[in-house]
Amino acid sequence: MSLELEFELNGRPCRTSVPAHFTVLDLLRDGLALLGTKDGCGEGVCGACTVLLDREPVRGCIVLAARVDGRAVVTIEGVGGEGPDPLQEAFAMHGAAQCGFCTPGMILAAKALLAVNPSPGAHDVREALAGNLCRCTGYVKIVEAVLAAAGGSAACASAPSS
Repeated sequence: MSLELEFELNGRPCRTSVPAHFTVLDLLRDGLALLGTKDGCGEGVCGACTVLLDREPVRGCIVLAARVDGRAVVTIEGVGGEGPDPLQEAFAMHGAAQCGFCTPGMILAAKALLAVNPSPGAHDVREALAGNLCRCTGYVKIVEAVLAAAGGSAACASAPSS
């Protein structure tokens, strides 16, 4: 059995057919050849597959593709436009991406945070990214990058939050 889906993908209309058992991750990677969304754990734990569904971060590996019908999906390929997004620039400037595997999910989770809280503190950033795991950076540079993208001081990232 297959599903006919119509949704907005990265700001553009998308219409496709996928097997009923496909997850959002399957839809993106196998159905649409968008490889920026990563397949990490397959259990919704690591956050590598994070995408925005109606501006909310979701784990693409545990959400069925059927859920995107009539909705808006943003992947890492939809971040930025003519040039890099401020978050992408900040990640590069602050060395927040090492192997880069977690970076798409981190950036999308951070975009969701900044959409509702344009001036977060370090604690807010850590909370928003709590579901995204990184094996390389130790998170300090990632928090600094998100704060810098928000216009905050990266030095605040290391300060204890209250």
